[in-house]
Amino acid sequence: MWSGPRNVSTALMRSWGNRPDTAVVDEPFYAYYLLATNAPHPGREEVLRHHETDWRRVIRFLTGPVPGDKRIFYQKHMTHHMLPEIDRSWFRAVRHAFLIRDPREVLLSLHRKTPNPPLEATGFPQQAEIFQQVCSLAEQPPPVIDARELLLDPRRILSELCHRLGVPFVEQMLRWPPGRRPTDGVWAKYWYERVEQSTGFEPYRPREGQLPRSLREVYRECMRCYERLRAHAIGA
Repeated sequence: MWSGPRNVSTALMRSWGNRPDTAVVDEPFYAYYLLATNAPHPGREEVLRHHETDWRRVIRFLTGPVPGDKRIFYQKHMTHHMLPEIDRSWFRAVRHAFLIRDPREVLLSLHRKTPNPPLEATGFPQQAEIFQQVCSLAEQPPPVIDARELLLDPRRILSELCHRLGVPFVEQMLRWPPGRRPTDGVWAKYWYERVEQSTGFEPYRPREGQLPRSLREVYRECMRCYERLRAHAIGA
């Protein structure tokens, strides 16, 4: 599942992780991204100590046996973590899906954590690039879900997503126990407070606020990428 930051990606990971037949992994390229970019993220040194920093080993893990002998391996990826030097030939070994969100809502949320984020930190251009690459590998575009549509009607969107991925929808995807998971990255303490309190998808509420002038050009570029994928979104 390819997503950008400040989406509902962790809640969606909770949804899949609550399936009895599914193993999940949380942003497996994050440690390498921090090592390669030296980005000053919260808990950076702790992430580097506890998570794999060799992208080659990460790929071997992602394309190897499914943890716990499960049938499905749900991989939560941030698109901006896929730096150019990472070999993408492993894309052929997995099924792909994309989670998108209105750039205005992403930027308002991201701006609170990282004031005036650059375009690259939003994940939108990387998501559009990865989507195009995945499309070139398959006869049909991969499934795309919009965070707004997912929150408005989780059952409908998840049912259609499962159908397109060739797996059965199960009721456990709609509700989950609160709290942290052993599969969460060590960065959970900095980013996952709300999702740790959740027991299901929260109802959709438009994010209030106005984008600062400094983000208007970034917003326009993000919208171009978002609209490209939005055209393929389930329920759009």
